[in-house]
Amino acid sequence: MRSAEVILDIPTQALDAPYTYAVPSDMDEVDVGCAVLVPLGARKAIGFVMSLGQAEEAQRSLKPVERVLSKPYFNEMGALCARFLSERYVAPLSVCIRLFTPPGAVPRLVRDACGGWRLEEPAIGEVDDRWVVAGPEAESFEPRKNAVKQIAVLDAVRRGDVRMSELALEFGSVSQAVSALAEKGAVVVEHRRRVRCGMPAAAVRTPYRKPAALTASQRSALDAIADAAVHADGRVVVVDGVTGSGKTEVYLQAIERTLDAGRAAIVLVPEISLTPQTVARFRGRFGDAVAVMHSRMSMGERYDQWDIIRSGQARVVVGARSALFTPLADVGLVVIDEEHETTYKQESAPRYVSRDVAEWMMRSSGGAVVLGSATPSIEALYRARTDERWSSVSMPERANGAPMPEVHVVDMAAEFSAGSRSMFSARLTAALKEQLSLGRKAVLLLNQRGFASFLLCRDCGFVPECVNCATSLTFHEQGNRLVCHHCGYSVAAPATCPQCESPYLKRFGAGTQRVEAELRALLDAQLGCDAGIPIVRMDADTTAAKGAHQRLLEQFASEPRAVLLGTQMIAKGLDFDDVTLVGVVNADTQLHLPDYRAAERTFDLIEQVAGRAGRGSLPGSVIVQTYLADSLAIRAAARYDREAFLRPELAKRKMLRYPPFVRMANVLVWGKDAEAVEREARSLHDQLDQLVRSGGVAGLEVLPANPCVLSRVRGSYRWHILVKSAPDGDLPALLRPVFASRKPSKEVNVALDIDPIDLL
Repeated sequence: MRSAEVILDIPTQALDAPYTYAVPSDMDEVDVGCAVLVPLGARKAIGFVMSLGQAEEAQRSLKPVERVLSKPYFNEMGALCARFLSERYVAPLSVCIRLFTPPGAVPRLVRDACGGWRLEEPAIGEVDDRWVVAGPEAESFEPRKNAVKQIAVLDAVRRGDVRMSELALEFGSVSQAVSALAEKGAVVVEHRRRVRCGMPAAAVRTPYRKPAALTASQRSALDAIADAAVHADGRVVVVDGVTGSGKTEVYLQAIERTLDAGRAAIVLVPEISLTPQTVARFRGRFGDAVAVMHSRMSMGERYDQWDIIRSGQARVVVGARSALFTPLADVGLVVIDEEHETTYKQESAPRYVSRDVAEWMMRSSGGAVVLGSATPSIEALYRARTDERWSSVSMPERANGAPMPEVHVVDMAAEFSAGSRSMFSARLTAALKEQLSLGRKAVLLLNQRGFASFLLCRDCGFVPECVNCATSLTFHEQGNRLVCHHCGYSVAAPATCPQCESPYLKRFGAGTQRVEAELRALLDAQLGCDAGIPIVRMDADTTAAKGAHQRLLEQFASEPRAVLLGTQMIAKGLDFDDVTLVGVVNADTQLHLPDYRAAERTFDLIEQVAGRAGRGSLPGSVIVQTYLADSLAIRAAARYDREAFLRPELAKRKMLRYPPFVRMANVLVWGKDAEAVEREARSLHDQLDQLVRSGGVAGLEVLPANPCVLSRVRGSYRWHILVKSAPDGDLPALLRPVFASRKPSKEVNVALDIDPIDLL
């Protein structure tokens, strides 16, 4: 008799272990990855089969699997990966398994009106269209002269296959007419699966052909990837290439070799806005062998893409980090583009790092990993220098031979002292006028959204704050409202100070709406340009709708001259040959954050956005406005001098014990009761500190429990505890007993984030 190890689809620590069930002899369809219905005490539960075996004599009394609910969602490798995620990130195994299931397509048990449980079938599945096609008697059959609808339907079908819905749209109700024609053999009704497509037409078919020849650095990168693939043990190649160096072509040719070897490939991109461009390039090279997965697609669209991947029709998957867990068979290469981006870190359980998961996957399946970026993360650069299984290859020049644009740093404090009150410096104003007058395009980057960052009373210093979160409210011009971007709380902007009734409420900071308004005034009045110069704004507000990213980028591309104004989403991956000017309106926003990565992120941002200029035959220039003109990160980025930034940055991190010289975990504690949250945080700190005092773990350090920088969000108070260990220490194994033994509380939530990216 066969037995099955089943993980219940119940995300609780108490049930986070496999349960063994008997597999009835007539249930041949049970396989690893299937969803099954099993008994659990007096109730039933849904679970996922993790492994199959033969029941031992002592297991003959096992309860049987009652029903198979799905085809396999994952295979043995997927089951092993789920276990890896659970162990490395101290997350419930059931939550890790959910990464491998299609969105919205898993059955579930729900309580009925009587307090019992009933099985609810998936809301998402295949969509069948009814098609009407010509039958064997289509040409010879003649309807009666008064059978108007039959005549119309038959005439349409004789011209080609047609959907039933299209016939109904044109002729009204045609069911009876079609049925009558079908009885006579004049037509046949077929059921065909319709694949919901979440990609704009431009992303479906855009030719993207090989260049006549590769540059020397492209050939070196391709050779390094080929060497890693030959070793077939999960080796990692860091492709360190300036913007415009041709990294995408390297990826394409490496994938082509992988496909020629009979294996598949995954390409991860960090931003939804990059997905259409990337998909267009890959589909232009590999056609319908490319599938796409990202969160802006509907669940139905994602399910269809997931199912196409499972069927084997797709051999290349392009998408966000979740694309790692699609059912793509025999993956031989994983490419992570813009690998430095924080979006590759999952911020809910399991809180995985895509780079580390990809490395484990390729080590297990005998493949290779490529990490590409113009600004590789400090962790990746350090690993490439210290780990023999990691290597790096430099691509220091652009593929078309064009030079990198010159970067000019403007000290806005000096501008202010000289009497200027505009958010645009004299240098940026002159450059905008010159380039737009020549019929060229510009990109302006701002690191915020909203009309202004906050209001401040110049008489008493009062700043309106959110009633639920420990943060100031953001002013929005549209509707004249103050909005919290953490919880959504909104209130009308006051005319006078609520505290002292002073009329002198000043707007501090600048969001994209305000910059757009002032830029429009600058273009129309001060520069003497035509009022019709388009300003295309891309931020979280304008890109909220489905397809908005692609629509805005297409609008910018189609204009003979225009300004693209946006937040960080425009700083990377965008390729427009006619952009000759890039302006960074406020380069130092991130430097003010209490985060050890702040300088690195500022350096990355400037280098990335600078790469949007001068990518074609026209020279480019970059103007960086800052109040911290002496910042090392800004000065080094302006010179493209990474080593000048890395040397002191690495020394500082080593001294202060930050990655890559340690591993870190962030213990987050939150809840509505401030005293209960503080009490739980201090209790957890005492338990963790006991590990240090026991002396059994070398290099372990537990920092005191403290309120988070954002100490209150959505009405919840937040504390955290940082834990550090040696870089080769098994931090999850050390911390797991503390959190496994913790009893859940209704008042306080606790989350453990291994290898955190955000400490705010």
